[in-house]
Amino acid sequence: MKKLSPFQFKKFAIHHDRCSMKVGTDAVLLGSWVDVSQAKMILDIGTGSGVIALMVAQRTDHEVQIDAIEIENEDASQAKENVVRSPWANKISVFEKSFQEFTPTIKYDLIVSNPPYFINSLLPSSAHRRRTRHGAQLTFEELITHSIRLLNTTGTLAVVLPVPEGNNVKQFASNKGLHIRRQLAFYARKEKPQERWLFEFGFTPGLPAEEKLILYETGNVKSIDYMNLTKDFYL
Repeated sequence: MKKLSPFQFKKFAIHHDRCSMKVGTDAVLLGSWVDVSQAKMILDIGTGSGVIALMVAQRTDHEVQIDAIEIENEDASQAKENVVRSPWANKISVFEKSFQEFTPTIKYDLIVSNPPYFINSLLPSSAHRRRTRHGAQLTFEELITHSIRLLNTTGTLAVVLPVPEGNNVKQFASNKGLHIRRQLAFYARKEKPQERWLFEFGFTPGLPAEEKLILYETGNVKSIDYMNLTKDFYL
């Protein structure tokens, strides 16, 4: 079998042949969209290959510190290798640990996650992919509860989710005192149903900023808005 080639961004490459989840649109969307302007301490939950942590590292100043946690051994190992190969090895620390057991001594300004979300779908045969892609190892309730535990009082939780799961998370977060600051409705094509929600949650209630993004305007031509959002990363 041919080895999967690294995913090449403008300033770094992601080797993901040993990772259960390959580099995809969800991660690139979140890594490009999330507001990092006020964050000095950042946590990436379920980092996988490390792609979001590296995107955030590219977008932030040199003094920003990023912790990335990953429960799967092979994913964590490859994420560490990707970090070492990158220009930001001094900014990112990768921990092989579950989110529930992660007990740092600090609070975070920003927590980002492209979480497992195939809760109601058929479980894949691979135990590796099952743990990574399904909510068995990290439920949405745990994602919200432990994010609240690790965020500082002005911190932000940013996630990307399919629409049904996103609606559930939005309601559960609100019940726990996390309110939407920003939200982006993502569509692959304008004539198709919405595919993803991107949310930023915070502890202060208010009217959220609402955005909409379409991947393809016509045919397979990517939209100007999508290209502008991701221009610092895609070749």
